[in-house]
Amino acid sequence: MLKTKKDIINKIHLIISVCIVVPVSFVYGFNPELSFDMFLETIDEHNFYKAIMGLYLGFSSLWVLGIFKSHYLKTALITNMIFMLGLGFGRVLSIALDGIPTFGYIFGTVAELFLGFYGLWVLNRLKSHQ
Repeated sequence: MLKTKKDIINKIHLIISVCIVVPVSFVYGFNPELSFDMFLETIDEHNFYKAIMGLYLGFSSLWVLGIFKSHYLKTALITNMIFMLGLGFGRVLSIALDGIPTFGYIFGTVAELFLGFYGLWVLNRLKSHQ
């Protein structure tokens, strides 16, 4: 897993992502009112958030594979980068169009952009060392 300094540099953001995304996925799937000022009323709404939970858990599973299996590392890095930058830039768009959210969402935006750009840096670093 993390045997060398290089392993830590290449994988720490995947570990951080898994530690955040897995719990958040369960909140989305089973208790979204903990994070949002909304209360799901229809089966379709519950279904939507369970699908988001599944998406988050699926990506997290791939990131765990990348942490433990070197064969999956590049795929884990690419998907994590796309996932985090997609969330981060979506939030930036929301800030521009909808206004400033609460501190938690601002922190999330910064964290997602950081993790995404960190992943891009790791990918470029791995490519230049080949």
